[in-house]
Amino acid sequence: MIGPREAKALDTEALRAAFLADGLFVPRETRLVYTHYDRLILGGILPLDREIFLPAARETGNAHFLDRREMVAVNIGGDGQVVTLTGTYTLARRDMIYLGRGIGPVSFSSDDPLRPARFYLVSAPAHKELPTRLVRSADAVRIDHGSAATASARATFRYVYEGSVDTCQLAVGMTVLAEGSVWSSESAALHPRRAEARLYLGIRPDQRVLHLMGEPAETRHIVVANEQAVISPPWSIQAAVGTQNYAFIWASAGDNADETDVDPVPLEEMR
Repeated sequence: MIGPREAKALDTEALRAAFLADGLFVPRETRLVYTHYDRLILGGILPLDREIFLPAARETGNAHFLDRREMVAVNIGGDGQVVTLTGTYTLARRDMIYLGRGIGPVSFSSDDPLRPARFYLVSAPAHKELPTRLVRSADAVRIDHGSAATASARATFRYVYEGSVDTCQLAVGMTVLAEGSVWSSESAALHPRRAEARLYLGIRPDQRVLHLMGEPAETRHIVVANEQAVISPPWSIQAAVGTQNYAFIWASAGDNADETDVDPVPLEEMR
């Protein structure tokens, strides 16, 4: 865990080591990153010709990963399946599934190893058991923001949020920028009551996104490539600007279940 005072002194490599999650999708493997910000865990599973079981994590101190946790899995690849003790669920591209506390062993597989599923995972501690919910991309609630004039036209798709899918802490969705727009928001914002992670998508190999972070008067940036994630602590602003339009999956956990609970930061206060 890095606080704002320590972050001021970090150079580029140290900043990336503390907040950037790279290499999440490795064929036939599970990659997990444990953060001490609200004990959020993020990771990736890339199954090819066989199913992969969600491993236990020593950091949780439990026999099964979800014994005292909840999780959302987002498929960003080809069609795949998630199998639990309660059933088998097929996820197409951009479908999400909520898995509650105590669900037991969970496995992930691809329908076609030549077009494998790519499961992005986000998990947080849970205080009660809740039912599994599959949310199709077509059922996500779309909200349009921004404008072409400010290069910030974008659509936010709310999947797992208060009032739709019951969770203990997690809220998860996706934001997609329109062609010609590069800013993820019209201004920066603080999420002091929730930690968040962003997985950036749709970035061509020769393009990049600058993720802006830090305290409003002491900003830093991280240069992000496709399928890299940034961990955003509660004391940090969140904003991004790219060399092209892009998308990102946002996921947060914390004191409340309202992912819209933010403190706006006027641009004139940024440094």
